[in-house]
Amino acid sequence: MTGSAQPWVVGNRWDTLDDVHPDPLPRVSAIVAHYDQPGELLRTLHALAAQDYPRHLLEVIVADDGSPGDVSVPDDVILVRQEDQGFRLAAVRNLGARASSGEVLCFLDADTVPEPGYVRALTRLPALLPEAVTVGRRRHADFAGVAPETPVVEAATGRELAEPAWLADEYARSRDLRDADDRSYRFMIGAVIACSRSLFDEVGGFDESFTSYGGEDWEWAHRMWQAGAVFAHVPTAVAWHDGPEWAERDGSGMDRANAQTMRLLSSIPVSGSAPRALWSDTVDLAVRLRGVHTAAARFVAADSLFTAFPQARFVLEDGGAEELGGDPRVLSEAAGVDARVTWELDRPIVILDPTWIIDLVGRLGTGDVGSVELVDTDGASLGRLRSRRARRREERWGSPDAFETQQLVADGVHQLRPDPRVAAWVGGWGGPSSFC
Repeated sequence: MTGSAQPWVVGNRWDTLDDVHPDPLPRVSAIVAHYDQPGELLRTLHALAAQDYPRHLLEVIVADDGSPGDVSVPDDVILVRQEDQGFRLAAVRNLGARASSGEVLCFLDADTVPEPGYVRALTRLPALLPEAVTVGRRRHADFAGVAPETPVVEAATGRELAEPAWLADEYARSRDLRDADDRSYRFMIGAVIACSRSLFDEVGGFDESFTSYGGEDWEWAHRMWQAGAVFAHVPTAVAWHDGPEWAERDGSGMDRANAQTMRLLSSIPVSGSAPRALWSDTVDLAVRLRGVHTAAARFVAADSLFTAFPQARFVLEDGGAEELGGDPRVLSEAAGVDARVTWELDRPIVILDPTWIIDLVGRLGTGDVGSVELVDTDGASLGRLRSRRARRREERWGSPDAFETQQLVADGVHQLRPDPRVAAWVGGWGGPSSFC
């Protein structure tokens, strides 16, 4: 690569690589998802042939979702097909990825036509940083009656349609996703995304249980983010969608939007995306208590924890949970629990004022800070909170340097006495001295 780059960036600060370019360039696989759009596909393939990326390093794959009849592609384009079993965009993207050989994967839809610099611009960061997931700028135009071999910029001139304002506003607010957070998956559009093969394979590709329009790219992006991905919007990587945005199309009413939202509820447990009262099997916070402790301390700790975080899991490594009445949120071991945030404790704690700790858990891992060492006003430990993103980055790189660790004095969280007075806790009398 040209310039000087570290093998990771802190948090989501991809702009530290602004002046760095991959050298040598990687092999890129452009994977074009298609179903029965021969004219649109031909236009997109012409545009891919006109990319300024070295042709010998650009592999083009058409992944067909069971179109009726033959699908025609040039000799230098790979065609893979699956049977028509209804809408299976997630599965066909995975099919294309399996057939590809590139170090960087660049996903397009057949009706999304890239400008000549698209591939080079969108793949720069994934080529430098395997954890980068980039999203381009999807513009809209009406290409009806325009010959498919017409250069895309010429074809779009005078035929532009409105861009989605909600996307443009968010990219501006977040500084092209430099300020991404746990809900920024909503701004990763599957028709204009790129990532490294290594991260795609590690995370597992798209969820093939998505068999209706929408949501598969958001669920995938959320998993990538939780695995430590770096999100970046690349406005210079422009691809033109033939027709209006989804909200302007026939059949895109409230029922369809609600179905997409409800399909994602079980997959994305973060605030603003998850249900607030209904039970979810997807864990947002896991609290692990080491050592042997009294039944009273375990009870008060669990009750205060679930008051603040009703969907949390409480892992008691001493196995004692009889006093908690078989609550399914209380576990004797942590196998299978992969929470967005894990709180490791050596002593039971009580949360007297949940406001501060709820805010801390909600923000952890979305900026530069991935771990927090909590202490009370006397400096005694209240445990360590660590985001999944920080853990996955450290496992991948063998270094904790991709996120910062802070020590904070906790507000509203205290160590419990070994023998807290349960009646005072449950009854709300006696004050903190009864249990702290």
